[in-house]
Amino acid sequence: MNILTFYIEEWYHLLELRSTSSPEQWVKFEPRLEANTDRILSLLDETGVKATFFAMGWVANQSPGVIRKIADCGHEVGIHSWDHALVSKQTRVEFREDIRRASHSIADITGVRSKMYRAPGFSIVKKNLWALEELAEQGFIADASIFPASRSHGGFPDFPVDKPCIVESGGTRIYEFPLNTTRYFGYKTVFSGGGYFRLMPYSAIKRLTRRSGYVMSYFHPRDFDPGQKLLPGLTPLRLFKSYYGLNNSIDKLKRWLTDFEFIDIDEAIRRTDWSKAEIIRI
Repeated sequence: MNILTFYIEEWYHLLELRSTSSPEQWVKFEPRLEANTDRILSLLDETGVKATFFAMGWVANQSPGVIRKIADCGHEVGIHSWDHALVSKQTRVEFREDIRRASHSIADITGVRSKMYRAPGFSIVKKNLWALEELAEQGFIADASIFPASRSHGGFPDFPVDKPCIVESGGTRIYEFPLNTTRYFGYKTVFSGGGYFRLMPYSAIKRLTRRSGYVMSYFHPRDFDPGQKLLPGLTPLRLFKSYYGLNNSIDKLKRWLTDFEFIDIDEAIRRTDWSKAEIIRI
């Protein structure tokens, strides 16, 4: 089972970058979301694939037409926070208000209450698993925020599974769709999204996909935008990770969608035999 997901955020929404850390700064940058989203939607229409799009509430407010177009094309719209704040730096009350605000903003556009969530930077980690309980209490049925390997802004390397499971906490339960992991040159890592996808040769991605029973992908519109400017303040390593492979990334994604079947999270919920899924109690 291969799941296709995208974020709806602008090209400058990089985490913990001082030059792009607030809405007051964001409005000074060139908007590129509509053109980048159109590029993705055209590819999905060409390949006949449906995807889940996790949208920021702030972006929905700025570009409601983009959200409406995604929904009108038959794709699922989930929540990706209000303003890209890391959940690991929020209190439970702040997180509750964040998801409520984002949910209301997007529901006002689509007419549908979102039921899927993914945290910025995969920032639901070991110390704040209360966020999954809060999501369930707020009516979400599925989360896709667990990154079961090490990473800069999140990461939960000792999460016990890297496949669909059920998380139970405080009398609530929620379907969890973590990132899938693999061993690549001896390291536990992922290959199915963002910079990892752009950095790896397609032959490796194809081989790893074939041997994986479950793949959870994630992409940003900026991953397919070779025309974006360089953001100020990036370290050389982060500059490389953020801009490498942009020229051929959309063609690589097209090959992937052509070679393998992909579905959205809603369809994945229907196809999963939850009676056999592992239950994680926290």
